[in-house]
Amino acid sequence: MLKMANTRPQRRRRLLLVAFLLVTLIAAVESSRPAFACGGPEAAGMRFCNRDLPIKVRVRDLIGRLETEEKIRLLVNNAAPVPRLGIGGYEWWSEALHGISDTGPGVKFGGDFPGATSFPQVILAAASFNASLWERIGRVVSDEGRAMYNGGRAGLTFWSPNVNIYRDPRWGRGQETPGEDPILAGKYAAHYVRGLQQATGGRSGHLHLKVAACCKHYTAYDLDNWHGVDRFHFNAKVSKQDLDDTFEVPFKACVMEGKAASIMCSYNQVNGIPTCANPNLLLNTVRTQWGLNGYIVTDCDSIAVFYNDQHYTATPEDAVAVALKSGLDLDCGPFLAQYTGSAIQQGKVSISDVDNALANTLTVQMRLGMFNGDPATQPYGNLGPKDVCSPAHQSLALEAARQGIVLLKNHRRALPLRPSTLRSVAVIGPNSDVTTTMIGNYAGNPCGYITPLQGINRYVRTVHQSGCINVSCFGPNQPIDSAVNAASQADAVIILVGLDQSLEAETIDRDNLLLPGRQAELVQKAAAASSRGPVVLALISGGSLDISFARDDPRVSAIVWAGYPGQSGGQAIADVLFGAYNPGGRLPMTWYPQAFADQVPMTEMGMRSDPARGYPGRSYRFYNGPVVYPFGHGLSYSKFSYSIAQAPAIFAVRLNVGSQAAAANSTGSARTVRVNHTQCDDLIMPVHVDVTNLGELDGVHSVLVYSRPPIGSERWVPQRQLVAFEKVHVASGKTIRVKLGVDVCASLSVADNHGTKRILIGDHNFEIGDLAHTVSVQVQREMIPDPV
Repeated sequence: MLKMANTRPQRRRRLLLVAFLLVTLIAAVESSRPAFACGGPEAAGMRFCNRDLPIKVRVRDLIGRLETEEKIRLLVNNAAPVPRLGIGGYEWWSEALHGISDTGPGVKFGGDFPGATSFPQVILAAASFNASLWERIGRVVSDEGRAMYNGGRAGLTFWSPNVNIYRDPRWGRGQETPGEDPILAGKYAAHYVRGLQQATGGRSGHLHLKVAACCKHYTAYDLDNWHGVDRFHFNAKVSKQDLDDTFEVPFKACVMEGKAASIMCSYNQVNGIPTCANPNLLLNTVRTQWGLNGYIVTDCDSIAVFYNDQHYTATPEDAVAVALKSGLDLDCGPFLAQYTGSAIQQGKVSISDVDNALANTLTVQMRLGMFNGDPATQPYGNLGPKDVCSPAHQSLALEAARQGIVLLKNHRRALPLRPSTLRSVAVIGPNSDVTTTMIGNYAGNPCGYITPLQGINRYVRTVHQSGCINVSCFGPNQPIDSAVNAASQADAVIILVGLDQSLEAETIDRDNLLLPGRQAELVQKAAAASSRGPVVLALISGGSLDISFARDDPRVSAIVWAGYPGQSGGQAIADVLFGAYNPGGRLPMTWYPQAFADQVPMTEMGMRSDPARGYPGRSYRFYNGPVVYPFGHGLSYSKFSYSIAQAPAIFAVRLNVGSQAAAANSTGSARTVRVNHTQCDDLIMPVHVDVTNLGELDGVHSVLVYSRPPIGSERWVPQRQLVAFEKVHVASGKTIRVKLGVDVCASLSVADNHGTKRILIGDHNFEIGDLAHTVSVQVQREMIPDPV
């Protein structure tokens, strides 16, 4: 009894000690997270904390409580706290281009969150032509973003995706984009944003957000630093035609279909006006025509750029005024915090201008639940470290890389390689055993890496030689001979070359389209030395490369492009090369020859060709010169055939009441009707295609539907346009029906010289692989009532 009596106090002391340590630990964890608003007893008396009220009412109440200086400090990305209202500071700038990234100051890896899942760079994800995959990636990234926010390691406003058109192959940031086609880029934008935001029902039309996406960089931004011209000084001279049917298409889809919570304006000018100071772009187009329900933010320091570098305004206060009155809401940078006060004092900006900007930013924060108290008590409050780098998320990263890899060449069916027939494989090249190269730019800390060499080692015994000191492979002292010797003794050779962020990145545009340094020499000598088996060239790069020498060399048996394939890229490459995965990726951009770069300056913005001055145009839609590989190219280990299951021979377009007379006057020889005269709601043309896998392997396949315009169309009409696509899995020997829909107003229309969208009337020739089908698009005539 005495012994038991003595142990009870000891147990109590131990329990108290454990409890104290737990409280201390919890306090330490919570202290790493910025204080959340509306979490204390003072919240009961403030209407902006009442989640039962409409968001508009709550926002108005909060703005009414703020002093002028407090308002000004909320106009910048590192928004200051308002302690008297229980509002903590907030960093708006977080990034999630292809996984949570610490490029911006809002994300800080460490503690329970040492890294996050790193998906393939966007250009390779786009090569999958799989909209459902893009949305799934977005959902995973938002899970990890919310989890890190709950742990105090990230914000909820992610300035992603980049949906600029990949106009020029030399652009260092083309890797971040979904490619050159506006419809493809628009679909990517809408689906990735939906996956990120996962908007759900809210009051007064304001949907609740899981995280807030931001589509950037609006608009016609696709040059960083080329031959002395940089993005801070570049004036993009763009026709209304190209602006409407090319550059603005992804951003419109981002806002109207994806319901993005934000748009970022860019550094450059468009036709002499900085985009962040252009009311026609920001207020009239994004806010009014497209109906943005969210905020518009600058690219970082853009106001300072158009004041200091472009000299667009006479004073800093004028810069503040033109930005806010043009529709800007948030400054990534200190400019608005520094000069808005003096702009108000000088009468150039009113308090209502500031309030309008704050209404847009605060509305997004309300939709995110940032004024609803403790995040742990809200939807997604259960997400934590277990939801970052989970096995399921990493598996999706591997699957995304596999789906994007493009088989460019497969001479005499050299691929897939068969491990049982290979005693050793030479793995050579500067990208053969890379890690960070695989994740591209705007990447965070990945969960881990599988390099190409590690992936290949899982299938066969390898002999490894880099062949180059680094990816630049420049200079006389490159270890090419050692790599060539390894190639001469192996049963197969896999050469991994290409680019990395030292050669293409933000602020780094390329001068040419060739393999860097002596990489081509390495490929040619290794191919010549190999006599015992196939030589496979694997390219790791964001941008396209003129590898026509390898394409035309029969000693180079096969070529694959792997983009920047993410953390598991080495495994994905090996799975494709050895047949564990049947490739089905397609190129989302044209691969031009070097002659294109020699002829066309990056500063030339025109999409359409101009034979009179020898200008060849850009993208598969307008360029008809020689290519290394065309947009949409991609082979498989299987052969697929198509047949039309359902598609109309005639499709009628109905006009709005009162528009028929105007349409009759506007068609003329061009045979068009204005989109805004047309009843576009649900004007979807069904195109159902039976796809048969004639090969021995199951495979995924991208079904791409193109349209060629009616004969006799104006010269400015695209020569070919992607109008629908779908990714499907087809088992060997099986047939699957793919039900596609062509949005007539969006996909069968084109902008005229004035930027007016018009539907082309006449015979459209649809192309699906080798299959062709003609649809006659006609105007459905109705009786026009006589005027009363």
